[in-house]
Amino acid sequence: MKGIIVYGSQYGTTKQYAKELSKQTGLPIENEQNLVTIDHYDFVVYLGGLYAGGLKGFKNFQKKIHSKIKLIVVTVGLADVTDEENIKNIRQSLKRQIPKSLMATTIIYHLRGGIDYSKLNFKHKTMMSLLYTMIKKKAREKMSAEDLAMMETYHKQVNFVDFDMLKPIIKDINNMIKEDL
Repeated sequence: MKGIIVYGSQYGTTKQYAKELSKQTGLPIENEQNLVTIDHYDFVVYLGGLYAGGLKGFKNFQKKIHSKIKLIVVTVGLADVTDEENIKNIRQSLKRQIPKSLMATTIIYHLRGGIDYSKLNFKHKTMMSLLYTMIKKKAREKMSAEDLAMMETYHKQVNFVDFDMLKPIIKDINNMIKEDL
């Protein structure tokens, strides 16, 4: 099978993962903004940064998907992806963004990215500030793991990128490539 890695990244951690995945699998890589077609691919690995619950660039990307494509979606966000509540919230957001028929056959992974508040654009700084203000008003015992992580990392530069987390994705990609042999 022939595949490609497509990514949607605003600040760079998703792009880092996509480049490393391409390096380790030999698959071509393309930014979703520059992608013209995926018609000649059997599968796509889509890596998207999570912003306000949405997967960066996926809305436009999904218009290019043909009916026989196999899809692996990899989310990259600040939330701890070992926390089941965070995974549940991410998947709920994906269900609103990925059509039901496609969601049923999509393989989904979650990776942890990072944030550098000094690099955020005005819109994202404002959103993070409002979110922080809302969370700060909660009693600590009522905060979710995601809320606590927000409180701990607010206005800081943090990087949770871990290329070892790509291993199961690489395994699935290699299995897809072998399917055609």
